[in-house]
Amino acid sequence: MPHAFKPSPNHPAVAYLVRLHADLGGKIWENRKEAERLADAMRHVEVVIKLFDSGYNVRRISIRRRHKGNAWFKRGTLFRHALEILRKAQEPLTAKQITERMLLVRGVRNVASRDVSNLAASVSASLQNNRGKIVARIGDGVPSRWKVIR
Repeated sequence: MPHAFKPSPNHPAVAYLVRLHADLGGKIWENRKEAERLADAMRHVEVVIKLFDSGYNVRRISIRRRHKGNAWFKRGTLFRHALEILRKAQEPLTAKQITERMLLVRGVRNVASRDVSNLAASVSASLQNNRGKIVARIGDGVPSRWKVIR
């Protein structure tokens, strides 16, 4: 017969979980205070906008979301890593193939498909930005295949 776990009020895990619960509650409280401060700052900015242009509709201002970047490549290095992969390749590659090889070289495994797609979109954008200068698109098919201009 398997031994059943019998929780006891003196178990060390209980004390740890109580501290964790208190810490999480504190973080929620701090975030609410910060949200109130930011909302107040936004209201002040809206008032100043109205001082300059009383007819301006502040509801039309969209919220700007911050892009977190990625965990594997520092800002400004993504295209250089993609070029490195393209230079070593024997054939033209898609942005997704380039991305997968970049992650493999870095030793990154078990990446969520959403993260791979986001990274591939960034690689694709950087390839488009450098099209005709350093890289060339090969053919008209979809997805685009790329090679380095030699």
